[in-house]
Amino acid sequence: MSPTFPAQPGPADALPADRAVLDTQVVLDWLVFRDPTALPIGRAIECGSLHWLATQPMLAEIERVLDRGVGAAWLPDRPAIRDTCRCVGLQAEVSAFPTVRCADPDDQIFIDLALAAGARWLFTRDNALLRLAPRAHARGVSVVRPADWKPPILPGR
Repeated sequence: MSPTFPAQPGPADALPADRAVLDTQVVLDWLVFRDPTALPIGRAIECGSLHWLATQPMLAEIERVLDRGVGAAWLPDRPAIRDTCRCVGLQAEVSAFPTVRCADPDDQIFIDLALAAGARWLFTRDNALLRLAPRAHARGVSVVRPADWKPPILPGR
């Protein structure tokens, strides 16, 4: 089933949505594996209380991973995943020099985007990113595992 996104904010959406960056594994946990720890994040994105931020390279990485073994083993609904990725709340580009260095160069794009775009959350299970939590928190970004995130309770919901 393809997630749905609110077309226009309404009265129930009076509070501004938090911005969030999801690493590739969290996106796969949500959209392919239907991992119960990632589903609340997906629901928050679908209802508009979280804006999922992504760069074009991040979305391309999701496609590459689906083209590899995940696609064959799990038979994900690729058109629905593509539609969901097209509905990303904000596609962003990052050109600033990184202020927090990640030990894994492949994960640098996630922390860079979270910091540059003023994201409140960076969702990951990756240890290299999780080790950055104290430095990222000092800059306003909470780096958390999906299982550790508690969705905010919004009025009227």
